[in-house]
Amino acid sequence: MRVVIVGAGPAGLFAALEILKSGKAEVILVEKGKDIRERGCNLLNNGICTKCEICDILCGVGGSGLFSDGKLNFSPIIGGNLYEFMGKEEAEELLEYIANMFRENGVEIKFEENGRIKELRKRAMKAGVTFIPINQVHLGSENLPNFIESVENNIIRMNGKFLINWEAIDVDPKENKLRIRHRNEDREEREINYDYLLISPGRSGSDWLAQLCKKIGVETKFNPIDIGVRVETLSSVMEDVTSINWDPKFHIRAPTYDDFVRTFCTNPNGYVMKEDYGEYVCVNGYSRKDKTSENTNFALLVQLNLTKPLENTNEYGKSIAKLATTIGGGKPLIQRLADMRASRRSTWERIRRSVVKPTLQDVTPGDISMALPHRIITDILEALDRLDKVIPGVADDSTLLYAPEIKFYAMRVKTDRELKTSVDNIYVAGDGAGVSRGIIGACATGLIAARSIVNRIKGG
Repeated sequence: MRVVIVGAGPAGLFAALEILKSGKAEVILVEKGKDIRERGCNLLNNGICTKCEICDILCGVGGSGLFSDGKLNFSPIIGGNLYEFMGKEEAEELLEYIANMFRENGVEIKFEENGRIKELRKRAMKAGVTFIPINQVHLGSENLPNFIESVENNIIRMNGKFLINWEAIDVDPKENKLRIRHRNEDREEREINYDYLLISPGRSGSDWLAQLCKKIGVETKFNPIDIGVRVETLSSVMEDVTSINWDPKFHIRAPTYDDFVRTFCTNPNGYVMKEDYGEYVCVNGYSRKDKTSENTNFALLVQLNLTKPLENTNEYGKSIAKLATTIGGGKPLIQRLADMRASRRSTWERIRRSVVKPTLQDVTPGDISMALPHRIITDILEALDRLDKVIPGVADDSTLLYAPEIKFYAMRVKTDRELKTSVDNIYVAGDGAGVSRGIIGACATGLIAARSIVNRIKGG
């Protein structure tokens, strides 16, 4: 039996390991990006994006998580909702299984109790903010490549095969064939037969997966979208909460519109980075254990659901991102919080006078309210005011805001609880299929699909 996996990110890698451990099938992973040690980003190294045809930050063995700061959130409701696929006890067992897989590949996973969590929850509650404590591990972006390389080596040791720089372009479910194209000058094409196909293309492959689903008759629906800014302040301001949880999760209901706002991806002593998607740019953040800044950054995101006539949340998000990119002259926008409150654009002169010095220089000082809708700006300002009661100083005039930060959640592919689509031998997993949001969630969905495939091969 042959299982072909599209995408060698966390979902695909963990699925491959699980299937190979069973000894019941041959596994081939198809990855359009580069191998782990060949991936590198000029933007991260010297701050200049060279606009590669295939972005090394988004694509390659290890997925887009390779260049993240390696925050692992072991929670059934952060990074996806495992309760959609299993009960509470099963979810806890799966998360522990994932933790052990990390341990087996050289990562120290240790969960520690922190007595200050109760105090922080109480303080947040008084401010109308919900603090969500979770088990977290911070690897640091410099440690992820070693982990991914260990996983890759184990897959190869168990006779798994990688097809690197090969892009999946089409699927023929009637003939059980996957068409792939090599990313060389000749653009060589070939077909691979499969008994089971697991598609986990990551967020960069979500559009392709949505088009494929439409072609082969698999139902999809639009997920909500998160749109907002990356907030940067002094590490000393955030230290009180990041010492309790490295990546603290705060949920807020903005009073004017009753919109759901959340913090996401906090990077203590970290850096803001640009992500180039070709037609537009966005911002993100990362932190390293071997290189630190005096700042801490986090995303502040407003969740939006759309209904008819515009249900396509991704197109809505892209339109905002393109507008922001146009206003920024191809660069992300940066604005002091004081300037946003005063409804004026920021200038380099005012930013240089600010206490908080930007860690991302490849930006354009401007007015974020010219790109983001008034409703989102209102939500952000109200959320920051509430957060300031929990984290004094976070809403200071000198706080920096970068835009756009947009989390495009792929169209949700309709599946059963084992992540099998309506095409009997085709499964999906990971962020690109809209069933997870983050490294651990992707790993979990990859394992859920893999276990179902193995059970079916065994005749279960």
